[in-house]
Amino acid sequence: MGDPMVFSLLHKKIADILQEMNIKPTKIQEKSLPIILEGNHALIIAPTGTGKTETAMLPIFHKLLSEKHEPISCLYITPLRALNRDLLERMGFWSEKLGIRFSVRHGDTSQYERAKQLRNPPDVLITTPETLQAILCAPKMKKHLEHVRYVVVDEIHELSQDKRGSQLMASLERLVELAGEFQRIGLSATVGDEKEIGAFLFGTRKGKIITDKSSKRFEIEVVCPEKGDKKLAEKLHISEDTLARIMYIKECMERYNSVLIFVNTRETAEMLSSRIISIDKETKIGVHHSSLSRDVRIITEKSFKGGETKGLIATSSLELGIDIGRINLVIQYMSPRQVTRLIQRVGRSGHRVGGVSKGKIITTDIEDIFESLAITYLAKKGFLEKPEIFRNPLDVLAYEICGLALDFGRINIGKAYEILRRSYPFMNLQLEDFISVLQQMAAQRLIWLEHDYFGKRTRTYKYYYENLSMIPDERKYFVVYKGKNIATLDEGFVVNYLRPGITFIIKGTPWYVIDIDDRDVIVEPSNDILGAIPGWEGELLPVSYEVAQKAAEMKREVLENKDFIKNTTQRTCMRRYTNS
Repeated sequence: MGDPMVFSLLHKKIADILQEMNIKPTKIQEKSLPIILEGNHALIIAPTGTGKTETAMLPIFHKLLSEKHEPISCLYITPLRALNRDLLERMGFWSEKLGIRFSVRHGDTSQYERAKQLRNPPDVLITTPETLQAILCAPKMKKHLEHVRYVVVDEIHELSQDKRGSQLMASLERLVELAGEFQRIGLSATVGDEKEIGAFLFGTRKGKIITDKSSKRFEIEVVCPEKGDKKLAEKLHISEDTLARIMYIKECMERYNSVLIFVNTRETAEMLSSRIISIDKETKIGVHHSSLSRDVRIITEKSFKGGETKGLIATSSLELGIDIGRINLVIQYMSPRQVTRLIQRVGRSGHRVGGVSKGKIITTDIEDIFESLAITYLAKKGFLEKPEIFRNPLDVLAYEICGLALDFGRINIGKAYEILRRSYPFMNLQLEDFISVLQQMAAQRLIWLEHDYFGKRTRTYKYYYENLSMIPDERKYFVVYKGKNIATLDEGFVVNYLRPGITFIIKGTPWYVIDIDDRDVIVEPSNDILGAIPGWEGELLPVSYEVAQKAAEMKREVLENKDFIKNTTQRTCMRRYTNS
């Protein structure tokens, strides 16, 4: 724990509430609060469960209570809509106690709520990178954004490694042109290169990087379950090895009572859950991934948090900090591919100060075994992959050029160039590349370009609002039962595999297709566990060079030294290897 006196720096209302609730500061809060209160840009890096959200927000609450301000004073940006919802629930307590108004805005926000935000804007707006793009160019909301003084970017390590992050950092520079400079606070799990993430957040500005160096305890085991019952495997139409892994998961659920099972693809999540339910219909297990509807995910989260389900199978949709209650064990089904991903996922268990994070990696074949052993070894040595930040992505550049054209109507080329170059992803952008993109866009009549200026056309709006997200898009079909959306399916799966009379698996259970129209797959429940399991785009995870090298090194050592691996589980792995 940190020094309790640090809370005395906060507004009396806040300090009194913390004292009344007997809340003590964590180490990261002790180090960060004075720095943030001084107005510094800050990147806060600490393990899960150390109170990073409160570390950022308590000083902002202090300033909102102490200084005159106009709504919207603070933007809180997260990479996931579910994180927005979770944060709103967590901040409800402070909102009630301090009179600070919060609101969430993203793609699912109703028209009623949006109109309400226009009439009576909140002090703190919780949003996503894509929604920020939309409201930056919305004339009425834009007026409220002129008052922004603080921007918090949650899970910034996640955003830094894709084009969404590049887009966000460029749009924050556009926000500076509207609101003036604001205080930037980034929240991150432990990363391989904290200076790189800091530069990503700060751009050309100076900022403080604050880290919690106290190491979190991890207990991670690599396992390879023995073969399962042959007759049951045949009945379920799976291999004996797959059945053994499924039975091992069931045993862990009984032993640990609250188990989060991570898989690398939505397809695997559906396969595992459907087979576990088929073995024992009384098994309480949930499924959580991005293709399930919002309502289904909320019900699943609450069921797990309330203890109604003992196990929850999830993809990266639960990798970040959504509150789903106490987790006693994390299982990773197959290699997590990256050390950083393993630490992030296993860190969800023991999610409290001083807690021990317990994890097991269930492996499937010899390549998977060695890759998992390599990742576990590197994790214990403290290695983390360095973030790979996109530099000068020209599709993002084209999009932000349209944004600037809409922001200003007419803008000098030199000024636009300098605005974008303040952001880290475009810091090294060459002027000739910038002008080349301008010329291409002008040729496509997305902007007009004349001498030293460019500006908006009618087509600028269409291009801008049709490309709010950098996430690759494919046409989706909604799975509908009794008028309610259950999930979404990629067009490719629907076109190639589904037709009326076909059964498929979603949410871990089989569904019979009644009809398919232009956008909906109408279904009813089925008992046929042999239904097709959907596939989705964008499921493959890369493996780092360091992990591949370590796995190869381990293989060589095994071949040269049969006593290299000592414990029982790894001897089992070795037997499989030498017999293959």
